Amino acid sequence: MADSKPSPAAFAGDRATQAARATVKAVWWGAAGLAARAITRPTRERPADFAPKSDPIPDGLVRRAWMEAFEKEARDVARGLYPPMDDGPARPVEAVRKAIDFLNDAREVEARRRRGGGVEARDAASADAYPTYYRQNFHFQTGGWFTEDSARRYETQVEALFAGTAGAMRRRALALLAEAWRNRDHRGLAILDLACGAGHFLKDLAAAFPRARLSGVDLSPAYLEEARRNAPASTLVQANAERLPFADASQDAVTCVYLFHELPPRVRPVVAAEIARVLKPGGVLALADSIQPVDEPGLGRLLEAFPAYFHEPFYASYCETDLAALFAAAGLYLVGQDTAFLTKAMLFEKAE
Repeated sequence: MADSKPSPAAFAGDRATQAARATVKAVWWGAAGLAARAITRPTRERPADFAPKSDPIPDGLVRRAWMEAFEKEARDVARGLYPPMDDGPARPVEAVRKAIDFLNDAREVEARRRRGGGVEARDAASADAYPTYYRQNFHFQTGGWFTEDSARRYETQVEALFAGTAGAMRRRALALLAEAWRNRDHRGLAILDLACGAGHFLKDLAAAFPRARLSGVDLSPAYLEEARRNAPASTLVQANAERLPFADASQDAVTCVYLFHELPPRVRPVVAAEIARVLKPGGVLALADSIQPVDEPGLGRLLEAFPAYFHEPFYASYCETDLAALFAAAGLYLVGQDTAFLTKAMLFEKAE
C-alpha cells in the first residue's frame, strides 16, 4: 500500500514561494558573509600552505553554480519530492541577533586562522572520550564541536559561508532518497542520520518522511542538545560513527551529510563498513559531501583554497578519494548522483 502523500501538483504552487524564500535567504546570508569578510579581511595575506595548482576560475562559473542550487531546490519542491523548507533567515529579531553573534565570533575565528590555531579544542575535550582527529577546530571554529555556542552558531556560519545555499545543497541527498522512495509506504521505515550535528537535516527528513522512524547519531553532546530542539521527534544517540550502537540490518536508510571530508583516510572505510552493516539488504545510503575536482574542474582553485583558509586537515585526501570504490568495498553500490554548487549527493544501495 502506498503511503498517503500530496501529489506533485499540490506543491506546484509552492515553487514561487520557494523561490521567494531562496531570494531572501541568499540576500541575507550573502550580506552576512560579505560583512564577515570585510571585518576580518581573510584574504589580506595568503596562508603559507596555499599554492594553487588549478587554473583560475572561469568568469561567472561560481555565480552560475550558486544559482543552480536554488533552482534545483525549487524544481524538486514543484515535483513533490519534499515540501518547501523554511530554514532561514529566522524571525527578524532572532536573525539580527544571530548575525551579530556570527560577526563577533568571525573576528576570533580569523585570529585563530592567522595564528594556526586548529587544535585548540583539544584542551576542552577528553582524549579518552574522543578520537584525536575529532578534537580539532574544524573551520577554525570557536570551541570545535564541543560547546553549546558552537552548536548554536553552526548553521549561521555555514549559511553565511555559502551565501544561503547550505540547506539547498545538503537537500540534494534528500532529493535522491525521496526519488528512490517515491512509491514506497514510509510508515515504519527506519532512517538513521549519521553525524547529525545540530539536527537541521533531521528536521528536513522529518518534513519529508513524517511517518518514518528517525534516529540521529553524533559524537558531540552539545550538538545533540541543539538537535533535540531542531528535531524533537527523533531518537538521538551519542556515539562514534566507527562503532554504531545499532543492530545489523536494522535501518532502511542512512543519511550522512558532510562527514567524510572530515575523516582521516584510514577511518573512512571503517565508517563505510559500519553503514553497510546497519543497513538492511536493499537499504540505501544518501550521502552529501563536498564536490571533488573531478566533478567540476573549473572550481578546482576554490577547492584547493578551502582547507587552507578553513582548517580541513583531511580535505585534500578526500578530494582524491574514489567514493564509489570506497563504498563498493563495503558492499554499497552507487545508483544515483547529483551536484549543486559545492556539494554532491550520492545514493548507494546495499545488495539484496
